[in-house]
Amino acid sequence: MRDLAFVAFLAAFLSLGFKRPFIFVLAYAYIDIVAPQRLSYWMLNAVPISLIVFGLAFLGWLIADDKKDMRLSFRQGVMLLLFMWCAYTTRTADFPIDAQGKWEWVWKALVFAMFLPLTLRTKLRIEALGLMMVLCASSIIITGGIKTLASGGGGYGVMQLLISDNSGLYEGSIISTVAICVIPLILWLANHGTIFPPDWRVKTFAYALIFACLLIPIGTQARTGLVCIGVLGVLMLRFVRYRFLYAGLAAVLAIAAVPFLPQSYTNRMATIGEYKADQSASTRVAVWAWTWNYVQQNPGGGGFEAYLQNRVKFDTVAAKGDGPNTQIEKNEIVDKGRAYHSSYFEMLGEQGFFGLFLWLIIHFGGIVRMEIIQRIHRKRDREDEKWVVPLALALQNGQIIFMVGSAFVGIAFQPFIYMLIAMQIGLDTYLARRRKEAAFRPLIDGRAAPKLA
Repeated sequence: MRDLAFVAFLAAFLSLGFKRPFIFVLAYAYIDIVAPQRLSYWMLNAVPISLIVFGLAFLGWLIADDKKDMRLSFRQGVMLLLFMWCAYTTRTADFPIDAQGKWEWVWKALVFAMFLPLTLRTKLRIEALGLMMVLCASSIIITGGIKTLASGGGGYGVMQLLISDNSGLYEGSIISTVAICVIPLILWLANHGTIFPPDWRVKTFAYALIFACLLIPIGTQARTGLVCIGVLGVLMLRFVRYRFLYAGLAAVLAIAAVPFLPQSYTNRMATIGEYKADQSASTRVAVWAWTWNYVQQNPGGGGFEAYLQNRVKFDTVAAKGDGPNTQIEKNEIVDKGRAYHSSYFEMLGEQGFFGLFLWLIIHFGGIVRMEIIQRIHRKRDREDEKWVVPLALALQNGQIIFMVGSAFVGIAFQPFIYMLIAMQIGLDTYLARRRKEAAFRPLIDGRAAPKLA
């Protein structure tokens, strides 16, 4: 029955695309985020649904979309370079079979991210993509929020989100990062959306969804989520009128929430301050050190899944006893084949210095471009562009939160963030096209005036 429900929903969704081809793009975003083929027992697993819908999205754009004044951005070019570099490192990878397995989904994420901005020619389309991203992520987030409220969550790496598959957006640290980085976009939709015009129902759902987003790091007990919440709080200080009052209230709420948190959560968060007291954190630091040493000998990286060859040794420290009887106990741990647990070291180890450089340009370029858009449109202060600055700020804040969270999670090629980047590029090119049209309008009107007279 569940398979039939998924197939019926997807069929209805795709049928709308034959009338409005852009809906195929939204359908692909849904498949990439929610991954219904992983939720299905067999029907959606039997066909390459992702590739089919991408083909429909591309054909729909090719046949029906207006290509006039189509703009390509600098970051799309950098993504193309990264795509070609990843293809090269996959062919020369230290573990070619394992590398090919990761490449099979990475290339789709990069190609879709390059293609997506070409379809975002209007404000409605940009908003529709943002709304689809939020709603798709919320299908996972709301489930996790309910489980956290009901039982305090399942613990780190234990809580199941829709399926018993601890990978992609269904992995605790990844969904914790995404849940917090999507909050600024939720707020923008609640205040400036037009598909669902802001009223009490929309705002109630938005605030409830934000609450669920904040619950995800508690339910998953992912320390990355707590760090992301802290970054979100700092970013919101930028445009708050009464900053000291805001900071004071945030501190009071945080302190008041502590008694209601599960003991296992507070114990795990307490390990943030001293990595040697926690084996997981110690392993990460050791792997990062190994990765740095590895790229000294292999500046071009080892291709996807190069971490499989690592072997790390480190000491953990634990205090035994109380007071004067306290003893410090050291344990030597030897591990191998441990993942990077950091997007920065993931890029460095797999794609080398050049790949990391391209990746940083893509991400930090987005932060800079959104800042430029904000400054330009604050000066313009036009009534029909009131939505622009808040959206640029939401996309910028979401990316900053992602960049901080990705320092502790290996999500360098997570498709969700590439959709956010595509949305940034789409907004940038859309506004550039509008500015160009506005600059030519007086000339056109001036030429037309004598004919009208």
